[in-house]
Amino acid sequence: MRVTIYAGSSSGNRPAFAHEAAAFARGLARAGADIVYGGGSVGLMGVVADAALAAGGKVIGVIPTSLADAEVAHTSLTELHVVDTMQERKQLMETLGDCFVAMPGGVGTLEETFEVWAALILGHHGKPVTLLNTENYWSRLLSLATKAAHYGFMSPGESTSLLPVRDADELLALMDDWTPPPPRWRRPAAAPPAAPAVLAAAG
Repeated sequence: MRVTIYAGSSSGNRPAFAHEAAAFARGLARAGADIVYGGGSVGLMGVVADAALAAGGKVIGVIPTSLADAEVAHTSLTELHVVDTMQERKQLMETLGDCFVAMPGGVGTLEETFEVWAALILGHHGKPVTLLNTENYWSRLLSLATKAAHYGFMSPGESTSLLPVRDADELLALMDDWTPPPPRWRRPAAAPPAAPAVLAAAG
């Protein structure tokens, strides 16, 4: 299994963010899951890669050329894909992963998370989208999803399809029981063709 992780290029200002990110990455590595992430060596991205590699895991990085220097591309990964654009980065990370985990991060992490969550709701993929909710970082986002359903902008199933997880074990257990929500714009099943009319023979 491959887990795509969205994580910030900063580590935040609380030790718990890096501590929980490292523990999560180690847990995935020890369970035999590969990690796909943004390819950087700084911030929570670097914490995730270093922790997983130290635990014997496989780590696949995806980074655009425009950020290879700014985010200091990690040089010790199992694989590093250098792509031309941010859109290619996001698409490849989505394709490679069997599920998605957003760790605490800034606007880039938010963008990536919303993009794969919207794609799930629209039925473009059926992979779980989850949040590592360290220090309740994502709790207001989860509350916003509940409010969106309350006001009729999402269905209850859509609003609860963004799932908080506490650790790698909880993510792996979730994968075993995961059922994606019905696609919002799923076409109704076509009606069966009508039976041909039978004309009675003249007597």
